[in-house]
Amino acid sequence: MSDNLTVGWIGAGRMGSSMVSRLDRAGYAPAVWNRTRSKAEDTGCAVVDSIADLRSRDIVFTMVSTPADLEQVLLGDGGLLADPASVPRILVDCSTVSTESSERVRAECLTRGVAFLAAPVSGNGKVAAAGKLSIAASGPLDTFEQVQPLLATIGKSVTYVGEGDVARLVKICHNLMLGVVTQCMAEITVLAEKGGVSRAAFLEFLNDSVMGSVFTRYKSPAFVHLDYTPTFTPLLLRKDFDLGLAVGHELDVPMPLAALTAQLVQQTVSSGRVTEDFAILLDQAAAAAGMTLKPEDTPVDDGLSA
Repeated sequence: MSDNLTVGWIGAGRMGSSMVSRLDRAGYAPAVWNRTRSKAEDTGCAVVDSIADLRSRDIVFTMVSTPADLEQVLLGDGGLLADPASVPRILVDCSTVSTESSERVRAECLTRGVAFLAAPVSGNGKVAAAGKLSIAASGPLDTFEQVQPLLATIGKSVTYVGEGDVARLVKICHNLMLGVVTQCMAEITVLAEKGGVSRAAFLEFLNDSVMGSVFTRYKSPAFVHLDYTPTFTPLLLRKDFDLGLAVGHELDVPMPLAALTAQLVQQTVSSGRVTEDFAILLDQAAAAAGMTLKPEDTPVDDGLSA
């Protein structure tokens, strides 16, 4: 794409704000719309009064929470695609939505001559701010090649996974593993602590072993300090398990571990702690073991520092 392309952005929540700020710092000068205007203003980018103000942009990114939100900002009253006579050239959606919802949006884009790329991301707001998101993209290859430099500005890795909406399946599979791994991490951390090992010591060992990962390291501060400031809520994780298990049913793929973890995620939702981080799976595992955890006052490296 040319260096003077115009960029729009819809959705300045925890993830979107960090992502669009990286585009701004790279010189793309995106214009931002968000339902709550103050959140758009907090990005430091130019802010528009309505979604319609973004229709003349060459490329528009969307980063919203649900399929209903996506269809509203695109096809609802005043939506980005509501006026077929005025639409952007390319739409890139980074949200985690179902394949069915993505297909509906793709079809609407096709009728309006808008190239559509599904580009869901892996990571949270802090990961996004550090430039360490992983992005899976699907759609027309030529569209991906045009957008790839912008996506590379947003994240550390960008993978083209195929045509159509298969990137949605990749992201759903990723989030199923996210939940299963977090539940496993919670159980073994509780086991170690009940046996007399501090959470900080156990997780330091785990993170430096072959079983450690970028994820286990950046989730360790939440486990050690019991800091459940939300990066991803149990409600959002439950949504992804619902999507994933539905695809498993459709494709006849048994997923017993995912199904069990889905029930444990549901248990956190049923407890009412829906505004905290999904790391509360740790508290739930401790309670099942007859333990009440206390924060540990130990510095923990999340692995995201520059």
